[in-house]
Amino acid sequence: MEKLINNAPFALVLVFLVIGFILLIKGADFFVEGSSSVAKRLHVPSIIIGLTIVAMGTSLPETAVSVSASLAGNNELAVSNVVGSNIFNLMVVIGVCAMIATVEVARETIRRDIPLSLICAGFLLLLGIIGLGDQTKMTLGHFDGVIFIGLFAGYIFYMIRIALKANKEGKKVEIEGGSDEEIKLISVPLSIIFIIGGAAAIAFGGDLTVDAASRIASDLGMTQTLIGLTIVSIGTSLPELVTSIVAARKNEVDMALGNAIGSNVFNILMVLGIASAISPISIITENIIDLCVLIAFTVCVWIFAGSKKKIGRVEGFCMVALYAAYAVYIIIR
Repeated sequence: MEKLINNAPFALVLVFLVIGFILLIKGADFFVEGSSSVAKRLHVPSIIIGLTIVAMGTSLPETAVSVSASLAGNNELAVSNVVGSNIFNLMVVIGVCAMIATVEVARETIRRDIPLSLICAGFLLLLGIIGLGDQTKMTLGHFDGVIFIGLFAGYIFYMIRIALKANKEGKKVEIEGGSDEEIKLISVPLSIIFIIGGAAAIAFGGDLTVDAASRIASDLGMTQTLIGLTIVSIGTSLPELVTSIVAARKNEVDMALGNAIGSNVFNILMVLGIASAISPISIITENIIDLCVLIAFTVCVWIFAGSKKKIGRVEGFCMVALYAAYAVYIIIR
């Protein structure tokens, strides 16, 4: 596929990139739907399905792109895709939501989720600099990936425990895809087709996206980091943006910030954990700067969320404006 894309006209490469995004997004949807149905037939509680299969599904496109990029040696793309997606989720997805409808912020988001996402970003920055478990500094090695995956497993276990405890106490637990009504029950043969077909689409879409993005970067004189922070990260995050805009127009954005923060934690621990465990990822100076920007933006949102327990139109406009300023910076640097 790489040879075909490298020899194709530029317009066709753009088509390949769009096809890659579609395969990633729809493949993730089919995989999640098939897996959730099988889990439901095995009598797995809906809360657990929502916290694991459905929640992880939103990060499958980023996982495919980062793993494919890492295996292909495009390390800059592997890291910048995750950092770019996290910044886009935080500043644009939530910012646009807040500009349409006020985003109410849950107490747990302020006290637990945002601090946890800050810790994850800070830990990534630390591991990227010191290269723990790897002789070469500025590298996420196999051992670093195992650490991230271990932390991710602990995070999932903790969230499930919290949710089950709250559910047992009769408290309302709002989890993405966590209600019986939202989990479609389909036949076992169709579920298997969805799982296998979805996984194949994700794998192929990841390769296609990485190859097309690399060719576009080469033709336009862009760095892998820049294309990862912009085109690729925005493309893999578009479903979240569309879903959030639809929810905002219906004034149903209660879970918007919590979902975005949770997705950011998944992207760092799961996506980069799997990618670096498979193939070591080099960290460059631009990645360090972008991680510092992510941490600064997260603190900014934490302040907005904590001050009034909600994010309104003014804060939303500021968040989108900050992202625009950051976009200008990464283009001209």
